[in-house]
Amino acid sequence: MSVRLVIADDHQLILDGLENLFRLEGDFQIVAHCTDGLDTIGAVRRHRPDVVVLDIRMPGKNGLEIAREMRAEKLATRVVLLTAELDDDQVLEAIRVGVKGIVLKEMAPKLLVQCIRKVHAGGQWIERRSERQALEKVLRREAGAREMAALLTSRELEIVRMAAAGLRNKEIAQKLSIGEGTVKVHLHNIYEKLHVDGRMALLRYAQEKGLA
Repeated sequence: MSVRLVIADDHQLILDGLENLFRLEGDFQIVAHCTDGLDTIGAVRRHRPDVVVLDIRMPGKNGLEIAREMRAEKLATRVVLLTAELDDDQVLEAIRVGVKGIVLKEMAPKLLVQCIRKVHAGGQWIERRSERQALEKVLRREAGAREMAALLTSRELEIVRMAAAGLRNKEIAQKLSIGEGTVKVHLHNIYEKLHVDGRMALLRYAQEKGLA
């Protein structure tokens, strides 16, 4: 039985390479190839392939948005991300939205073929380095969150996360519907509790704990 594929990448050279690769496999059948996200989700809806192989960065909709939409629509097609790079948060989000395979473009083509076969058979193939780094980040975040929760109030934790995300006092005040002076008081208390001497030190602390 053939494995029906939709392949998607905004670089024609990559698409051509994938087509040539998959044509060498007797049991792979390409039913559509796409260069943007909107075409890709349309092709998946139309052809209902077994697997869609797509880049994470594409015009229209990116790979994660496509995977999220497919999950919401309960489409049975399994998703494999083929990407040049993926940060830890993207790996975690990919796993959350049901992506079954992640392969880096730098890896040997035969690994992509192996990944597709495994995913088609109901398995999961997450490139080990990405999975390990993402898992380490989750564990660091959880440990950091527990440590900070023991020291700070829930409101102070909110402010730490916002400050670590780069929001200024005025923006934090607007989001929390409190006065800017109140934010400053909270920050002063946070600095004292965490034994840091200012905003930059707080950012470094939050980064070490995996919260930024």
